[in-house]
Formats: sequence, structure tokens, C-alpha cells
Amino acid sequence: MQRNGDRIGLTTVYRNLQSLLNDKIVDVLRRDDGEAIYRLCGDGHHHHLVCKSCGITEEIEGGAIEKWAKSVAVEHKFRDVGHTAELFGICSNC
Repeated sequence: MQRNGDRIGLTTVYRNLQSLLNDKIVDVLRRDDGEAIYRLCGDGHHHHLVCKSCGITEEIEGGAIEKWAKSVAVEHKFRDVGHTAELFGICSNC
């Protein structure tokens, strides 16, 4: 926006990012250095494969993770359990 000559404050940017996060339009990844990376996400529950070098992210299905999370919840008598999963590696381009 600034390149187009529009003025916008960081508070406005982060308030809007938080709104998009609350509406599950984007999600956030916290890097080891604390930086927050906001990503546009597809519909439905999914997981991510993230390159540790360039940061490219792929949405992936997590069938085995889903089964494991459900069995752990049942084993410990938990209900209404949610989870996230991020897998990290180096992509083929790096």
C-alpha cells in the first residue's frame, strides 16, 4: 500500500491480520526467532509442511495425525480436542 502512496499504520495492519486469524482465513506460524508469518489457508482442517530454509509452505492432509490425536484424547478421557501440526524440513528447491 505504501508503494502506491497510501498511508497505513502498523496497528491497522496487525488488527486486520488478527481479524483474519480469528475468522480462520489466515493462520500464523511463529519462527524460532519469534517472527510471526501469516499464511492464507484453504478451507477445512489441514496441516503444513514448511521449508526451514525459504519458508515455503504446503498444506497437507494428516490422516495418521488425526487418528493419533483422537486415540490420545480417548485414552486420557478428553473431549472437544483440537490440534495443529507443522512439519519442518528443507524443500527440493533449497
